[in-house]
Amino acid sequence: MASKLMDLVYWKSTSRTGVVFTGLVVCLASLFQLSAITVLSHICLGVMCVTFPLRLYYKLLELLRWNPGLHPFQSYLDYDSSLTDKETVMLVEEVVLLIAFAVTELKRLLFIDNVFDSLKFVLLLYLLTYVGVLTAGLTLVITAVIALFSFPLLYKKQQVRIRRIVRTCKAFEKKIKTWCHAVHDAVKSARAPGATSKPAPTPPSKQKVKAK
Repeated sequence: MASKLMDLVYWKSTSRTGVVFTGLVVCLASLFQLSAITVLSHICLGVMCVTFPLRLYYKLLELLRWNPGLHPFQSYLDYDSSLTDKETVMLVEEVVLLIAFAVTELKRLLFIDNVFDSLKFVLLLYLLTYVGVLTAGLTLVITAVIALFSFPLLYKKQQVRIRRIVRTCKAFEKKIKTWCHAVHDAVKSARAPGATSKPAPTPPSKQKVKAK
């Protein structure tokens, strides 16, 4: 399953990827005007408008004894899409681990386990407030689909240049972190008691006991 998805993303078969990509974008764009149930119903009706006449045509050929009873979609019917018990358990474990990781990461960001990570999360949330005003969730989904089918191929073709840009961004981020740590240490040292503490009062000298 994962290998087939990677083949689609990297456009190994241009015709197949083009059909899948165009279908996804058209279906998602249709949701702007129609409901999800209407879109799904029209897709199924469109598929059956092709499969039903073709099935009747093959049945007619079989009745005329021009066809030995072959089903035009037998390969799709024979394809086993069910999951074994082991595959089901592995899939459930992956989903549970992904949910647990998301909850742990969200808890770490919300309760300020790391100041810099939480600041980046705050900045992301602030930007998302503007994104939510300007665009809808469906627009973001369409953008994500286009990015999924575009960025991996772009990275494969421009790998050296993208890595150079990423290294530059990481160096800039490291400089910012170093500067923030320096400011934090300076403020912390300034808040520390800089003035010398008052000398403790010396105890009064004991009077010498006069010898009798």
